[in-house]
Amino acid sequence: MQDTPKGNRIHIAFFGKRNAGKSSIINAISNQQVSIVSNVPGTTTDPVYKAMELFPIGPIMLIDTAGLDDEGYIGNLRIEKTKEIMNKTDIAVIAIDCKNENFEYEMYLKEELSKRKIPIIIVLNKIDGVDNLDEVIVRARKQFDNIVSISALRRENIDKLKEKIIEQVPSNNETTLLEGIVNKKDLILLITPQDLQAPKGRLILPQVQVLRDILDKGAMAMVLKDTELQEGLKNLYKKPDLVITDSQIFNKVKDIIPRDIKLTSFSVLMARYKGDIRLLIEGAKSINNLKPGDNILISEACTHHSLKGDIAKEKIPNLLKKKIGGKVNIDFSSGEDFTKNIEKYKLIIHCGGCMLNQKQMINRLNKANEKNIPITNFGVVLAYLNGILDRVSEVF
Repeated sequence: MQDTPKGNRIHIAFFGKRNAGKSSIINAISNQQVSIVSNVPGTTTDPVYKAMELFPIGPIMLIDTAGLDDEGYIGNLRIEKTKEIMNKTDIAVIAIDCKNENFEYEMYLKEELSKRKIPIIIVLNKIDGVDNLDEVIVRARKQFDNIVSISALRRENIDKLKEKIIEQVPSNNETTLLEGIVNKKDLILLITPQDLQAPKGRLILPQVQVLRDILDKGAMAMVLKDTELQEGLKNLYKKPDLVITDSQIFNKVKDIIPRDIKLTSFSVLMARYKGDIRLLIEGAKSINNLKPGDNILISEACTHHSLKGDIAKEKIPNLLKKKIGGKVNIDFSSGEDFTKNIEKYKLIIHCGGCMLNQKQMINRLNKANEKNIPITNFGVVLAYLNGILDRVSEVF
């Protein structure tokens, strides 16, 4: 993996009316032709993503959205898509054409973003096209804070906008998967089964991220398959300080790794990193309250072709049936389609969310929590169903 994962980038989304200059601003920040620019309103239809580095933040994701004043049936669909972007936005930039005399749409945007506790930057764009800039700024300050005036066309004050963005970076941006768990010189054993579901020629994203974090912390890693686990343990000069495994082989690994060695999984680590581990643990324990015929949602962040022994389609459903003592009704969702109508479910089981950013994952957890629907993730639920939830959560 050569690039920073999308889910680990600060997501900076640009909102505003059609032709406010959102696309031009992104092109100016990135110094590239990322988005098509036109005088025709509604040129940007679906969200456009641009990954880049912004010093000293590091990796960021710029998101260009359709104008909130788009019209017609298709326009309404685009607006809904734009609202979905808010659920993954870390920093919001509202673009305003300096010639705009009515801030109604922008005030609506401010309200929606503020509900989600998203920091907002107001950009007065196209300052090269007005003679009364001071009046425009005074009028804007009556409605908004954190304002910067720019000309995206002339690249004027773009550095000031970048400085504003840097100021708004969340304070928890430096948190890592192994924060507070792994120390310098620790020996970490990683168990990475290479079965039919494993991608050819590479490790899966959570494994790569954990391995990099181990190196960054000055610790040592030993990586092996489950088939070599017992032999690998014999060859170690000391007991590992922590064992991290694929959750799908908890049932095998739990009996091989001595009880005095800390054990967890990539997915459980991801649950803590991207969301609220305590909430997810409580969600798994709610399985005790389920009965045959209850409705469960299993949700994955990415879309892929299911193979034999798929964790979402086969392994978890089979273990649930065995635990509950009968069949439950299971629905599946994938990608951005985290269903809006979740009231009917007694439990939601989500993947680790390695392809989602933290904001997006937290929003999904909050949505379930607001409806009083227990939610957990694949690794946590597999730990519970294998009777080792307390053990794998001891590391926290």
